[in-house]
Amino acid sequence: MAEFFAGFTEQTIALEPNRHFRLRRAGTGPALLMLHGMPQTHMIWHRIAPILAAHFTVICPDLTGYGQSYKPPATADHAPYAKRAMARDMVDLMDQLGLPHFALIGHDRGARVAHRLALDHPQRVQKLMLLDIIPTIEHFERTDMAFALGYYHWFFLAQPHPFPEALINLDPALWLRAQSGRHHTANSIFADAAMADYLAAAANPATITAMCEDYRAAATIDLAHDSASRDAGTKIACPTLILWGARGLVGRLYAPLDIWSPYCAVTVTGSAIASGHYLAEEAPDETLAQLQAFLSGRE
Repeated sequence: MAEFFAGFTEQTIALEPNRHFRLRRAGTGPALLMLHGMPQTHMIWHRIAPILAAHFTVICPDLTGYGQSYKPPATADHAPYAKRAMARDMVDLMDQLGLPHFALIGHDRGARVAHRLALDHPQRVQKLMLLDIIPTIEHFERTDMAFALGYYHWFFLAQPHPFPEALINLDPALWLRAQSGRHHTANSIFADAAMADYLAAAANPATITAMCEDYRAAATIDLAHDSASRDAGTKIACPTLILWGARGLVGRLYAPLDIWSPYCAVTVTGSAIASGHYLAEEAPDETLAQLQAFLSGRE
């Protein structure tokens, strides 16, 4: 693992009350927070983060509930996994690290946390980069057969606790490989060390509960927050880059820039990447080039 994230220090940061986060950190310069998606960990960034660390202080944590970070239990209102709460966790983490202002990259569920963080804490986020999503509320409002089949896990994982957990925990490795391999023919896009980390996390039943709670929150409390923000006219205030996989469902089902534009107070830019859903692992060079250009102002 040390060779895998060369130059990075692995840490566990404790926050009050009773919260801890595993992360990797490296580099100097402006802060850059990188948030992973489901069913993964911060290891998704292993092909990109070391290069970005040449110019930034790069922070790659495991999200709330994921990897080796703290895992609140299931609750009736799913509030600990609301993107508002998960975003607050990230703000508190960056404060603890002495990095109150930062650029922010998120993929998949991490991008949903990043979106909410940019809405709730606009003074913290200098630039925002969202990978392979459209807003959660837009997904649900646009639901059709193609979305329901392609994103079936949104509806399965959101079923009441502990039903989906019980099924997944019968063979979490089988489920994770099937889930992460839905949009390509093999798991070979994932480095062995990264997949080992994803599998180790999934072997913990508390991680599976966290993932399900994440999706339960998306279908309930997150929708309430997103609807309230949209009704109030609250928009992303910082420069924003949207990237998506040309071969992924987001690229095939939607026009991402058109959808994101009304959610941003400034012009949003972006493009498709020649990949499926896992941009940073499937097409690291192209993804990195887009991120570097945006971060440096060359976009």
